[in-house]
Amino acid sequence: MSDWNQQIIEEFRRHGGTVTTMGFGRRLVLLHSRGARSGAERVNPLAAIRESDDAWLVAASAGGADRHPAWYRNVLAHPEVEIETPDDGTVAVHATDLAGAERDAGWARFTEMSDGFARYEAKTSRTIPVVRLTRR
Repeated sequence: MSDWNQQIIEEFRRHGGTVTTMGFGRRLVLLHSRGARSGAERVNPLAAIRESDDAWLVAASAGGADRHPAWYRNVLAHPEVEIETPDDGTVAVHATDLAGAERDAGWARFTEMSDGFARYEAKTSRTIPVVRLTRR
């Protein structure tokens, strides 16, 4: 895990889900997943959009990299995961990879939330996946 991710995780936990770094505020979740091959636990801070009391959207943007982030491959292999949220604590969720119009609508919400997501999209030739995390 990168030092930057670790700093974000520590700030999230130290301040009850509020992260002032880069102005994230309370828009992050900490995704707990298992490595697709190793099975080892991984924790990744992700920008999230709360869809409802029981669902969150996360985007596998990887900062506009040409490859999907490792956490995305992990949740495809092992979709029963947990998230730490600013308001609900730790929540068991099921990850669903969105497709078609549903994915496009989710992605539009990310680009509306932050210009950074539009910049990520412009940097890469891949379609950036959107994943719904639904409370189990």
